[in-house]
Amino acid sequence: MKKVEDYVRSIPDFPEPGIIFRDVTTILKDPDGLQLAIDGIMDSLKDKEFDLVVGPESRGFIFGVPVAYAMHKGFIPVRKKGKLPCETVSMEYDLEYGSAVIEMHKDAILPGQKVVIVDDLIATGGTIEAIVKLVESLGGQVVKICFVMELAGLKGREKLAGYDVDSVIVYEGK
Repeated sequence: MKKVEDYVRSIPDFPEPGIIFRDVTTILKDPDGLQLAIDGIMDSLKDKEFDLVVGPESRGFIFGVPVAYAMHKGFIPVRKKGKLPCETVSMEYDLEYGSAVIEMHKDAILPGQKVVIVDDLIATGGTIEAIVKLVESLGGQVVKICFVMELAGLKGREKLAGYDVDSVIVYEGK
């Protein structure tokens, strides 16, 4: 039986020499790979009590919505600034070169609701750290953070210290 990592395409020297790019699209295009990835996330949640799944655009939507659907939970999208139609809360975070702003609807999470965050990849952890702050600013409690892939060499997990973090695949490098 194949494992999720068997469906990941690794591209050397992209976007720069010395980097191995881990391509999630090859998981998505194969029904078995996609099912293994979703099942892997759901396995890490089997003993967790939670109310909502939160995911950032766009790949957090791809992996978070099927998890929410299968586990009969609501899904909350986190979007780039200016994409949501109602009143929002926002958080700025640092990128490798510059910064970005993400938003979620102000009424998306009620105080006391337990939240799971799902995304495809953790690298430096900046996006997820910002999402955690947004959830908590609305009174939500982050009970688990799940990824399909983790690039452990970039130490993103350090930004999420104190939170329950799980990855289906862990790559030791960058």
